Amino acid sequence: MSIIQTGGSDVAGGSGLTGARAAVAAAFFAQGFVFISLTTRLPRFLERWGLDETTLSLLLLMMVLLAGVGSLVTERVVRHSGSALMLRLGLLLMVVAVPALTLAPAVAVFAGAIAVYGIALGLVDATTNMQAVDLEHRYGRPILPSSHGYWTTGGISAAVVALATGHLSPTVGVLVAVVPLVIAFAPYLPRVAREPQGVPGMSYGGAGLTRPVASPVAPAAPVVAAPAGPIPWGPIWLVGSGLVVFYMADTAAAAWGPVLLALDLAAPGNLVALATLPYLVASMVVRLAGDHLVARFGVVPLLRIGAVVAFGALALVALAPSWPVAVAGFAVLGASIALVAPLSFSAAGRIATISAADPATGRPAAEPDRARTDAVIARFNQFNYVGALLGAVLTGFVGAFSLRVGFMLSAVLVLALIPLAPAFARGTLRRPGSEPVTDAAAGH
Repeated sequence: MSIIQTGGSDVAGGSGLTGARAAVAAAFFAQGFVFISLTTRLPRFLERWGLDETTLSLLLLMMVLLAGVGSLVTERVVRHSGSALMLRLGLLLMVVAVPALTLAPAVAVFAGAIAVYGIALGLVDATTNMQAVDLEHRYGRPILPSSHGYWTTGGISAAVVALATGHLSPTVGVLVAVVPLVIAFAPYLPRVAREPQGVPGMSYGGAGLTRPVASPVAPAAPVVAAPAGPIPWGPIWLVGSGLVVFYMADTAAAAWGPVLLALDLAAPGNLVALATLPYLVASMVVRLAGDHLVARFGVVPLLRIGAVVAFGALALVALAPSWPVAVAGFAVLGASIALVAPLSFSAAGRIATISAADPATGRPAAEPDRARTDAVIARFNQFNYVGALLGAVLTGFVGAFSLRVGFMLSAVLVLALIPLAPAFARGTLRRPGSEPVTDAAAGH
């Protein structure tokens, strides 16, 4: 039985948010497009510069560490300038990094370009999620899954381009920079000193998801902002651990999947992008439907079932006798873990608004403090890079003899999502002007 309540406006001021939502979707698209464009070209970079898996792992380690630095810098700067400015800066840094990576005349320039891209990656990762979390609170309903779906759409577009241009000169990769250049000037949510005061609106605990409902009684009295309580980092750490597990599997597939097909399974050179394309297509379908899936089935069941399926998919990749079987495994993996990342950022954004003023109910006392939420998202984004280290670097080191061993490690670790799933259902999604709703963490 669906207990989604109707009544009231579905979107508070939604008509004024359409442009910002399209801009944020475009930013996610650009991030996915650039990232997958580069990872599908890793075999060519290995060949061009004579790098082995260990050296490439060290370069990826540098990139991930610098992405973490970029995310931390973003946390400090957005307090004064807002996330839109830093998002544009990150996209423009990509415009510099992509041609430098593609046309580098020496390996030192190639390494420097990876460093610049790493910083840009951190800026864009943090700020796109800041903008999406803010939009989700303004809309009063889940939009993070579909927002991340546009990242996946960008990745699919990049994989298709890589397949279509695999026979062309590597210099064609310079054109990838056009995408972030255009999207850098989109109309993102501007910086505001403080959101209008309101009351919590919506439970997000699973099948008990409810939309804000206009009160049938007298209007609520004006809400006075209460002093923000301490940020509940304990629950955020649990959700972050789930994000680490996701990015380990995700980055292993994106960074090492093409290498596995090329070196271990003898896939044709122009088809190595197939490690990424089916994975992304399956992920895109689930993410774009994710807003409705979460409302219908609940956060916890979706994550637990996905973890079991992901284990089987990664085991299939690790044991694949041929490259078509591995490609099938990557496709199943993409569908099974697609919702972990968007639901983790959504959960972190909700948990960040929990105030110590009412620990019994977990309901925040005032309208979301955007600066507080942005700071939490920037720090939470570090879990992204811990997972990327495990996925990109450990998969390479552990799989130095055979990448199959690295993928089997990911298969075992992804099962950690089963006990971690309930942490993703905490917190309350709020919309300006709506009445508080009791946390209904159903679906546990």
